[in-house]
This record gives sequence, structure tokens and C-alpha cells, in this order.
Amino acid sequence: MKLGRVNLVEGVIWRSLVLYALPLLLSNFLQQLYNTADLLIVGRYAGSHAMGSVGAIGSVTAMLVGLAVGLATGCTVVVSQYYGAEDYDGLFKTVHTAMAIAVGGGIILTAAGILLAPFLLNLMNTPPEIFDGAVLYMRIYFGGIIPTLIYNMGAGILNAVGDSKRPFSFLLVSAVTNVLFDIVLVAWLSLGVAGAAIATVIAQVVAALLVLISLTRTHSPYRVFIKDIRFHKEVLKKVSRIGLPAGTQSVLISISNTFIQAKVNSFGAMAVAGVAVANRVDGFIFVVMNAISLATMTFTGQNVGAAKPDRVRRGLYTSAVMVVAVSLSLAWTVLSFAPTIASWFNDDPGVTFYTVRMMSFILPFYFIFGLNDVISGFLRGRGKSMVPMLTSLIFMTGARLLWIWLVTPSWPSIDVVFMAYPVTWLLTFIVLFIYLLKTYGFRSDRHEEKELERL
Repeated sequence: MKLGRVNLVEGVIWRSLVLYALPLLLSNFLQQLYNTADLLIVGRYAGSHAMGSVGAIGSVTAMLVGLAVGLATGCTVVVSQYYGAEDYDGLFKTVHTAMAIAVGGGIILTAAGILLAPFLLNLMNTPPEIFDGAVLYMRIYFGGIIPTLIYNMGAGILNAVGDSKRPFSFLLVSAVTNVLFDIVLVAWLSLGVAGAAIATVIAQVVAALLVLISLTRTHSPYRVFIKDIRFHKEVLKKVSRIGLPAGTQSVLISISNTFIQAKVNSFGAMAVAGVAVANRVDGFIFVVMNAISLATMTFTGQNVGAAKPDRVRRGLYTSAVMVVAVSLSLAWTVLSFAPTIASWFNDDPGVTFYTVRMMSFILPFYFIFGLNDVISGFLRGRGKSMVPMLTSLIFMTGARLLWIWLVTPSWPSIDVVFMAYPVTWLLTFIVLFIYLLKTYGFRSDRHEEKELERL
């Protein structure tokens, strides 16, 4: 095994997944720390209304970024398949197409985020007392979208070839930068939400520069040459076939979360702030699920490229066991200390009440969400993104919207709003599991080998 790279096509599966996922997990953890540091420092030094302004844009930013991140997922899968098959011409074209997508998509998202900020926040019934701050934070945040996408694309390339350690080290530097600038701009200079947003953008620029320096100076086949960054039509089609459904899935989930956020907003600024804290805390559990899912996707993609069907199948089983065990352990730990954790952000009893309440309804069922993520990662690693997208369209979006429109008016309680999450997770899992069994559960290795050769 080379330093900084995990061999995913050979060796003990659980060990390969853990060695690959651990730096990825730490990277995701640090990325989650960006917004959490903003929220914690703003809540402590600028008050609950400023904290609500930062928290109010979470679902909006996720919606606009989702499509581009989905295309990054498509690039990661294609890179892992070409890398596993040792197709270096395809690898060259994919990494340069990925960077072209980052720049082109970043320009579009920057314009969309800045121009649409007031409209989207109005659409969500954002409380008046936090509206101006939310608009300001969103506009500054989207001013730094291009470096965010460059980092994510670059990290995706490194992750796809089994190197999840360098993205972690780059993000560690970026996270420290973010926290330091949060302290200076928010705590010392009292710039409030503007200071938090500026600190995040500076940190994103640092991460982008580090990953670009790494990719442009490496002597590996996935080296990036700035002058060769452009779209390659055949690769773009392949990336789009995987990435567009994945991106659409992210957008659909974000749209449904936007409607949930709008309903939460109707309960007032304390509810907005409390839910923002809960989202940041459960985000740390989400990054664990996401790291295992990304490990599953890359593991599957490389072994598909290497034509190892039995290893592909056993990787899925191992990932499923890992995600259930980890999610249940983390949920129990967080719930045991929920009031204390909530008080770290803001000691207002109203904020604490909503934070703990949301955690109680969501965290015990996070293992279902984790299983959905692992199955989706497995399917994407095989180049099949349509099924996860369609299930998200039907259940994570359609069923949630029906829940918000039909159920919550009859029971106007924020508890009913929170229940939308576990109910739709369960429905999604049932469909994905049935599809998985019918499509892959009883195939012979010879049947699998033929499909992998076709892919």
C-alpha cells in the first residue's frame, strides 16, 4: 500500500473501507465544523437572532449547491472506474472535465445565490427579525462558491483514486483558518453574520488553493494541467449520466427540506435557532454516514473497473453493518448529552427546547438514513443513479411535501414536522432494499462478470 493511498481492489474489505473512510470522515467532520463554528460563535457573541440568520439559509444553500455536488459525485465515480481499469486517457479527460464543471457551475451558482437570496428567503417565510441578516450571509457565502466547488472536485479526484488523506490535511488547515477568522471577525470586531460568512469564504479559498497545488504538482496519471481544463464531450456525457441524477436527488431533498424549514419558520425565531443547532449537531452524525457511503461508492467503482463481482457484493454487506453500528452508537451518545450540547451554542431556554426536541425525533432513526446512503453509494458506484434519484423524488420530496401540506395542518405541532424525516427515510429504505434484492441479490458471479465487462 502506498503512503496516503488505500488499495480498494485487494485485501481485507472492512479494513480497506475503514482506512479509506477514516480520513474522509475527518474531512467531512472538519467541513461540518465550518458552519458549526459560525453558528456557535455567532450565537455566543451576536445573539440568537444572528444565529437564526446563519441557520436559516441551510436548506437554500444545499438546494443550489446540490446539482453541482451531484456532478462532482459523477466525476468521482468515473475517475474511480477509469483508475481501477488503468485507463489513463479516460482518467486525464475526466479530471480536466471535472475542473471545468467546477468553474462553470460555480459561476452559475454564484449568480443564482446572490440574485435569488431575498426571493428564496421570502418564499420560506423567514421571520422578519432575522431576514436581513440571512440575506447578507447567503450573498457573501455564495460569493465563495467557485473555490468550494474546486475543492470538492479536487478532493473527489483524490478520493476516487484511494487517497483520502490529503483532502483531510487540506481541510484541517482550512478549518483552523475558518475558526480563527470567526474569532477575529465575529468575537473581536463584532461583524456578526457578515464576519461569519467572510470567515467561511476565506477558509474555502484556502482549501481550493491547497488541492489545486497538489493536483497540478503530482506526477500521477490524474495530474491536472491548468491549460488543459476543458469539457470533453464523451466524458461529460458519462459524468452527466451518473452525476445529474445524483445532483437532482440532492436538489429534490433540499427542496423538501426548504418546505420543512418554511414550516419551522412559522413557529418563530426561537424555533429557527433551535432547529439550526439541531441540524448542526446531527450534521456530525451525517458526515459519518456520508463518509461510509462515499467509501462504498469508490470501493464499488474501483472493483467494478477491476471486474471483481464478489468483492463488490461483499463490500456492500460490510458497509451496511458498519453504518448501522456507528449510527446507533453516535445517536445514543448525543441524545445522552443533548441539553448540554444545546447550551454550548446558546443558553436561551427556548432555543434549547427546540434543539433537544428535534434531536429526540430524528437521531434514533438515523441508521435508516445511513442504510439509504450506503445503498445509494453502491448503486452510483455501479453507474446507476436513476433509482436513488427516483426514490428521492417520490418519497424524500413527494411524501415529505404531502406530509407538510396534509398532515401538519391537522396536527399543528412542531413534533409532527420533525416526524417527516424518519417516516420518509423508512419509505425510501423499503423501496431501495426491494430493488437491491431483485436486481443484485441472487445473481451468479458469472452474470455479474458479464455486466461489469459491459460497464
